[in-house]
Amino acid sequence: MVSKYARGRFVQLLIVLWGAATLNFLIPRFAPGNPIRERLYTLSNSGGINQAAIEEMVRAYDKDFGFDQPLIVQYGRYLWNMAHLDFGYSMAQFPAKVLPLILNALPWTIGLLLAATLLAFAFGTVLGALMAWSGSPRVLNYLMAPLITLSAVPYYLLGLILVYLFAVTWKLFPLSGGYTAGMLPSLTWPFALDVLSHSVLPALSIILAAIGFWALGMRGMMVTNEGEDYMIMARAKGLPGHWIFSRYAMRNAILPQVTALAIALGHVVSGAVLVEVVFGLPGIGSLLYKAISGSDYFVIYGIVFMIILAIGLATTVLDMIYPLLDPRITYQHR
Repeated sequence: MVSKYARGRFVQLLIVLWGAATLNFLIPRFAPGNPIRERLYTLSNSGGINQAAIEEMVRAYDKDFGFDQPLIVQYGRYLWNMAHLDFGYSMAQFPAKVLPLILNALPWTIGLLLAATLLAFAFGTVLGALMAWSGSPRVLNYLMAPLITLSAVPYYLLGLILVYLFAVTWKLFPLSGGYTAGMLPSLTWPFALDVLSHSVLPALSIILAAIGFWALGMRGMMVTNEGEDYMIMARAKGLPGHWIFSRYAMRNAILPQVTALAIALGHVVSGAVLVEVVFGLPGIGSLLYKAISGSDYFVIYGIVFMIILAIGLATTVLDMIYPLLDPRITYQHR
C-alpha cells in the first residue's frame, strides 16, 4: 500500500504543477499587447508577411489558439490541455505542435546532459570524499585550486576553449553539430559512433565545470562528519579504514549531494542552453534559444512547464528513496 507520506508528496507535486501551469497561463495574458500580432509584425518588417493581411491572420490565430473566448473558458481549456501535455501550436513553425518539437529535441539533451551530470556527480563526489579523508594520498590536496577554478568557469566558456584546442587547433573532434551533415539518423553503429564523437567536447565541458562543484561540496560535508560520535565509535571498535570511509563517512555525507543531484537532474530537461548553442546540438537548449529569439511563446511555456515537471518528479522520487540511503530517516509516525 502507498504510505500516507507518499500520497502527501504526490498531492504537493500536483499543487506545484498546477501553480506552474497557472503562472504560465496568466503571465502572457497580463503582458501588454498581443504576442501573435507582435510576432506577425516582426515577420512583416522583415518582408515575410504582407502587412495588409496581418489583422486577418491575427483573428485566425486567435481562434486557433482560443484567445477569442472568455478568460475562464481559456483557463479551463488550458488546464485540460496541460494535463494531457498539449502545449498548443508553435507560432514560429505553425502548424507544428509544441510537444512533438520538445520530444524530438529531448533525446539529444537527455543523452548528453544525463550522462555528463551523472559522471560529474560520481567522479566529483568520490574525489571530494578522498580529499577530506585522512588516509588519502597528500597529492590530492593540490587539486583544491584547480577544482575551485573549474567550478567558477561557465560551461560555455569551457566549451569555447575545448573547441579551439581539440576541434580547431588539433582537429581531433568535430567542430559542432549533433552528427555529420548528410548522415541519416538510424540505429546503426556508424551513426552511434558519429554522434558519440560529436558529444565528447560538450560533455567534457559540462563534466569539467561541474566536477569541482560536486567535489568541493562533498569535501565540506566529509570534514564536518570527521568529529561525529559515530566516527569516533567506529574507529574505537577497530573497523577497517575503507569500511569507515564508505559505510560511515560517505554514507552520511552524501545526503546533501543527493538533494543537489535531484535538482540538477531536473534541470537536465532544460539543457545547458549555451553549451548546446555553442556546439550546435539539436537539443532542448537550442530549441529554447530559438524560441526566445523568435518570440515563440508557446514553445517557451511548454519547455518551462516540462522543466518544472522534471524537477518536481526528480525531487519527489529522491525524497522517497532517502530512507534507503540513511536508515535513520523514516516517514512513518512513531
